[in-house]
Amino acid sequence: MASHIVGYPRMGPKRELKFALESFWDGKSSAEDLKKVAADLRASIWKQMSDAGIKYIPCNTFSYYDQVLDATSMLGAVPPRYGWNGGEIGFDTYFSMARGNASVPAMEMTKWFDTNYHFIVPELGPDVKFSYASHKAVDEFKEAKALGVNTVPVLIGPVSYLLLSKPAKGVEKSFSLLSLLPKILPIYKEVVADLKAAGASWIQFDEPTLVSDLEAHQLQAFTEAYSELESSVSGLNVLVETYFADVPAEAYKTLTALKGITAFGFDFIRGTKTLDLIKSGFPSNKHLFAGVVDGRNIWANDLAASLSTLQNLEGIVGKDNLVVSTSCSLLHTAVDLVNETKLDAEIKSWLAFAAQKIFEVNALAKALSGQKDEDFFSANGQALASRKSSPRVTNEAVQKAAAALKGSDHRRGTNVSARLDAQQKKLNLPILPTTTIGSFPQTVELRRVRREYKANKISEEEYVKEIKEEIRKVVELQEELDIDVLVHGEPERNDMVEYFGEQLSGFAFTVNGWVQSYGSRCVKPPIIYGDVSRPKPMTVFWSSAAQSMTKRPMKGMLTGPVTILNWSFVRNDQPRSETCYQIALAIKVEVEDLEKAGINVIQIDEAALREGLPLRKSEQGNYLKWAVHSFRITNVGVQDTTQIHTHMCYSNFNDIIHSIIDMDADVITIENSRSDEKLLSVFREGVKYGAGIGPGVYDIHSPRIPPTEEIADRINKMLAVLEKNILWVNPDCGLKTRKYNEVKAALTNMVQATKQIRNQLASAK
Repeated sequence: MASHIVGYPRMGPKRELKFALESFWDGKSSAEDLKKVAADLRASIWKQMSDAGIKYIPCNTFSYYDQVLDATSMLGAVPPRYGWNGGEIGFDTYFSMARGNASVPAMEMTKWFDTNYHFIVPELGPDVKFSYASHKAVDEFKEAKALGVNTVPVLIGPVSYLLLSKPAKGVEKSFSLLSLLPKILPIYKEVVADLKAAGASWIQFDEPTLVSDLEAHQLQAFTEAYSELESSVSGLNVLVETYFADVPAEAYKTLTALKGITAFGFDFIRGTKTLDLIKSGFPSNKHLFAGVVDGRNIWANDLAASLSTLQNLEGIVGKDNLVVSTSCSLLHTAVDLVNETKLDAEIKSWLAFAAQKIFEVNALAKALSGQKDEDFFSANGQALASRKSSPRVTNEAVQKAAAALKGSDHRRGTNVSARLDAQQKKLNLPILPTTTIGSFPQTVELRRVRREYKANKISEEEYVKEIKEEIRKVVELQEELDIDVLVHGEPERNDMVEYFGEQLSGFAFTVNGWVQSYGSRCVKPPIIYGDVSRPKPMTVFWSSAAQSMTKRPMKGMLTGPVTILNWSFVRNDQPRSETCYQIALAIKVEVEDLEKAGINVIQIDEAALREGLPLRKSEQGNYLKWAVHSFRITNVGVQDTTQIHTHMCYSNFNDIIHSIIDMDADVITIENSRSDEKLLSVFREGVKYGAGIGPGVYDIHSPRIPPTEEIADRINKMLAVLEKNILWVNPDCGLKTRKYNEVKAALTNMVQATKQIRNQLASAK
């Protein structure tokens, strides 16, 4: 029985690629140095899978930034502003598209389906001249072959690539991106021909958009694309891979009828209903790649249950046609549990990271072919039983409190307009108040202080002194810049979710459980293994200290329950909504303690609210109901004069704007500039928003400093669709990834632009 891995983490077990990228971007190392680190990581990954007995090993899933940007490079779809003049795309053009440069902004970045991974959105139009401009897929196949490893090259499928794209600036929004299919398929044919010539016997096309609610003409595009590719892929085995949800019935019919396709891959973790479709009919003599090992969570597989599922599938498709696989790429999970030397032994026994999942896949494949490893299966069963019966998982008081929430929708007693009036009397803010989102640059020195404190190399007294000094610098800088509502910069936090998880019960933490979010940005998701509560205050000390340093309003900074949920590895033994309600109750107590401490502005970030939205429309209403309810729970008990902010970033919010309004926050700051001010279109279309709102005026993920005039122009565009008395001015997101010289220059221009517009508004009276 054969085994397959959809994709694998790229950063390395100790984030080797992250550090190599940042060293290259800072000019401290060469392109050759970066390529050497990347080649070593690829070789290690391929060897690991080969040694574990995996038959179908992926290649071209490695990326210096993201796989969609790699496809854009392969197709030569470089926006004109980057000045690319043809030829093989190099690092300068590639990273300019991803990060921007001193003269032009980056391309839009958004979430990869319902994950915390991001991709660079292709900008396309009728005038794009596509060309075969990156040979990365072929080069990496040859690289693996030279190492003695036969791999399966992976490409983003042509239809999904177009469906994930957007019309470029200046192109009509109604432009049909699928009309470009005849223009990109010749490049795909060239790539396939090169892979054939290099000796590839299999090729994998990832078509994840097949799990979405697609219209008839979109499904027809798949039929047309693969009919056109049929002669080119002749002689190759072709796998079309789907993941993240069930494949709808009509999409299943389209997919399984595609010409020239050898195999179909399905996610049986998040797509359990697909099994019913397969039972009702699967094409004869085709292979089924069964994703039964979870690529998005870190819990050990229930091997007995997975084996039973596989045996059922075997009875339908035949023994020789079934391949055991992961549900999706392992990119979304941590790399290797072996590196977790400090993790509690009992909890560790419940887990499987990417390296362990490879062995789970192979163990299931062997068991299906009659070579079951009884010891491996027995240890797995014992670990599952231990988790189920462990007293550390359950807290009866928390469960009762969460159950009691269902009798109310938890709304504040006064409407937002009246609350804003009461808050203005207390805060006395100018028109177009300025603020930032929360974090300030995380310097090398600051990271050293936190690292030494965790290692007990400095005392708590020394640590507090150092962090307070950093807060003082951030406060003084904001006052110097004349920002109206301040933040303390979050110097005590390495990561917004990890920080709160460390102080909540029911969470466990890793040392090296890093997961790529975008580019070199990695996060270390906490593990929610049990019921959640807040044993003691988490942020009150630091927020109070910061407020004592200024007379201006200081925001208390919290992460909201939905974001903590969506940015964690969540327990899979109860509904996600139940866990979210528990977190909401914990945050609620913290909010009320901040208010008692004299913090009059409290930001509860829900950056990941949109991210958790199910991919199928039929499931979205229920998610939004409990997610929005969870947010309202956190602040239902505060006074009218306490201003509640929230923040969201890097997703498409237009389709959930009414749910955002239903959150009933006093002020929302939201990413806007990097996505070409897409957010403003909902207000142009007549959506009325009565609360405070701060659409971001510049992109913080680029080192580029936006000119004052550009920011002023953005503010004017906002004023064309939003009332001046509700508009706030702020960056797109937090500033932790930037350098202080960049932050100071950008915020100076932001404040200057705001003052210019204030003067214009005053003159117009």
